Amino acid sequence: MFVFYFDHIKVATMRKDVRILLVGEPKVGKTSLIMSLVSEEFPDEVPLRAEEITIPADVTPERVPTHIVDYSGTDTCTSLYDETHMACIAVLMSMPQASPKVLIPLLLNVLILLSCHRVPLILVGNKSDLVEHSSMETILPIMNQYSEIETCVECSAKNLKNISELFYYAQKAVLHPTGPLYSPEDKEMKPSCIKALTRIFKISDLDNDGILNDNELNFFQRTCFNIPLAPQALEDVKNVVRKNMSDGVKDNGLTLKGFLFLHTLFIQRGRHETTWTVLRRFGYDDDLELTQEYLFPLLKIPPDCTTELNHNAYLFLQSVFDKHDKDRDCALSPDELKDLFKVFPYMPWGPDVNNTVCTNEQGWITYQGYLSQWTLTTYLDVQRCLEYLGYLGYSIIQEQESQTAAVTITRNKRIDLQKKQTQRSVFLCNVLGARGSGKSGFLQAFLGRNLARQKRIREDHMSYYAMSTTYVYGQEKYLLLHEVLPDFEFLSEADLACDVVCLVYDISNPRSFEYCAKVYKKHLLDSKTPCVIIAAKSDLHEARQYYSLSPLDFCRKHKLHPPQMFTCNTDEAPSKDICTKLTTMAMYPAHKLPRILSALLVTVFTSFFFIFLLNIYLFVKNTLHMTQADLKNSTFWLRASVGATVFAVLGFAVYKALLKHR
Repeated sequence: MFVFYFDHIKVATMRKDVRILLVGEPKVGKTSLIMSLVSEEFPDEVPLRAEEITIPADVTPERVPTHIVDYSGTDTCTSLYDETHMACIAVLMSMPQASPKVLIPLLLNVLILLSCHRVPLILVGNKSDLVEHSSMETILPIMNQYSEIETCVECSAKNLKNISELFYYAQKAVLHPTGPLYSPEDKEMKPSCIKALTRIFKISDLDNDGILNDNELNFFQRTCFNIPLAPQALEDVKNVVRKNMSDGVKDNGLTLKGFLFLHTLFIQRGRHETTWTVLRRFGYDDDLELTQEYLFPLLKIPPDCTTELNHNAYLFLQSVFDKHDKDRDCALSPDELKDLFKVFPYMPWGPDVNNTVCTNEQGWITYQGYLSQWTLTTYLDVQRCLEYLGYLGYSIIQEQESQTAAVTITRNKRIDLQKKQTQRSVFLCNVLGARGSGKSGFLQAFLGRNLARQKRIREDHMSYYAMSTTYVYGQEKYLLLHEVLPDFEFLSEADLACDVVCLVYDISNPRSFEYCAKVYKKHLLDSKTPCVIIAAKSDLHEARQYYSLSPLDFCRKHKLHPPQMFTCNTDEAPSKDICTKLTTMAMYPAHKLPRILSALLVTVFTSFFFIFLLNIYLFVKNTLHMTQADLKNSTFWLRASVGATVFAVLGFAVYKALLKHR
């Protein structure tokens, strides 16, 4: 923002090239002007029209390739329309002695063509060497009347007067247009510009005290211009603000009003590039909208991989939370949350978020709930997460190329299964069950809400997701519970694609378990996804289920854990033990042993045990009739039998342990 102290700073631009179109009546000197620019001398012979000229980027002040197009009066109106469609800026040339009566009709015709494509315009009075007086007194009132006109220039192809300056102004009008920033009539910045700069101020105000202190100003300067600000230069800037605004500087720091005043001053002094450099560094395009490239950087996610936030991203989000938790109660009040999202164009979190993550007794999102919601967004919709991080200025504050630096893509789940270990931190549990079985109550209980608190939740604010942390062997993991709608016949692969499945039935409803049994047999019987059956509302009287097998017998038959009793009708927060078990099963999914392997283990054990008993019998029977050599040989086989039997017993014990774990 203080670029006027450093003229050599390279300015960031959005356009890759500039196309300048020269229009005007015949004989006004368009072609002569182009040829004088190229050869740096007035041409002796001038063709009817100059060929399109490209000026390389390395010889232009803004380091951008520039194309200059000469429009001939012999061209048709259609070609002029096509040229204005491709042009970045038009230069309307006239004779210096042209009167407004001649100039204005020509100007209006050009403006009609340019208005369709929002192309800026520069008025040029050429052949100034033919008159002794300046034509600015005639042109300036016309310029003030039409906001599309960026500036006015007098030049002479013969005397080489202001030729380089003309094309520099044309470049500048394209790369750093005044129109989106400033209203000459009102002599103040436009609302869209104020809005963008206000967001930039809030992002740069790292401690959220409403003031940019010296450290924050230096960080801002280095971020935008790659050059630190000298202490004396910083004081000079603050002194300029103090002289013009009583509340522009506070506690020796720059306020929002002072920040906006400085940019107004830059624009009024013709230093639009300073403001545009700041805007573009923070992701804005020529219309002062955040670009798609900034908000949605490319991120390719292979199949069967998930997305999680990395450690640096969590540190950034923690700093954002601390920045807005002004009362330090580890929760964000509605006002604090609103202040946090002021850098967004809309409110991204609705009332359902408060019922998706942990809140305090007042219903405010806690620190844990805040991180859980970000984790959930990253897992379910990583593009939305990148957009949100863009609004918060992640790539600027963290000095990264884009928000993708905040995301970790986990490896394919099949590799985790092969290696029997995972590095993931987020696990998805789909919760299925008949209507009224207690699925929603189970989700809310995971967030620490008993039945009394759940009854205070509005039905239209309920959420089909619940995200919180659990601890598995001392490691903090995130478990995401997703309530799947109970349309048994229409369950899709997406409804069953998860790390663990939870089937919920109401023990007081005799027809509730049948749904769980049918879902398991139709969709999960041959699946490798772990499954747990939960007997919800266990505080009520248990009814006999109208199914061929009881829930316990069903679990035994299919080698599942016995039904897990659960209720949220408690005085305190419900237990999270079941959720810890679900997370553990998701981390270490146990697969059924093949039946042939089970049979083989049983056969081996039985065979070795039979051989062991036979050898004992023979050893006892023949001991009294053996020689010393026979006795040694028999003892050897007895020891071998004992060893083999012990091996078989240990193998069978491992097999039973695996079944128990299952």
